[in-house]
Amino acid sequence: MEKSIISEKEGRYLPLVEEFYTIQGEGFNTGKAAWFIRLGGCDVGCSWCDSRFTWNPDLHPLVDTDLIVSNAIGSGTDSVVVTGGEPLTWNLDYLCSELKKKGLKTFIETSGAYPYSGNWDWICLSPKRNMPPVKEICEKADELKVIIQGKNDFEWAESYRKQVNSACRLYLQPEWSRYEKIIPEIVEYVKKNTAWSISLQSHKFMHIP
Repeated sequence: MEKSIISEKEGRYLPLVEEFYTIQGEGFNTGKAAWFIRLGGCDVGCSWCDSRFTWNPDLHPLVDTDLIVSNAIGSGTDSVVVTGGEPLTWNLDYLCSELKKKGLKTFIETSGAYPYSGNWDWICLSPKRNMPPVKEICEKADELKVIIQGKNDFEWAESYRKQVNSACRLYLQPEWSRYEKIIPEIVEYVKKNTAWSISLQSHKFMHIP
């Protein structure tokens, strides 16, 4: 039992929800193929979350990380996106090191609410009001993607623009259920604040995972 607990803390086992090969649908890397690894566990609790089935990690079995890596390699991909849930709930150092050994690029989608682990070629930070991101992840982020569901979210997005590094790409993304109502406001905002770009959940338009 003790050995199992230690292995879990070292990231040798992770609560795997699902894994699949698809096209990235959001942000800077939209349109690129990648193997997705979705991990269970999230206590951020966004009201509009479209993957609530991931929240309780106890519903998803701990899987040997070596097997997860083997499946990624077997897919034929050159890029892996680790998402959740909130993937940084877990220690991702071992997962990344094994993927890197095989020459795979590593991307992560995170709220940044938990301490940084892993070795990433691309960090997409999507901060949430419920649990703000830690400073280190703001400084490391390659991409800031803020979900917009109302007018007050624009000011909140600007507050994080000030916290990320100067090379970080900036995206505003409409909350899916409010797309029709909020997209005109996002368009007008980006026209006036050109440092930002618009991210759409293009995978939903394409009807793919």
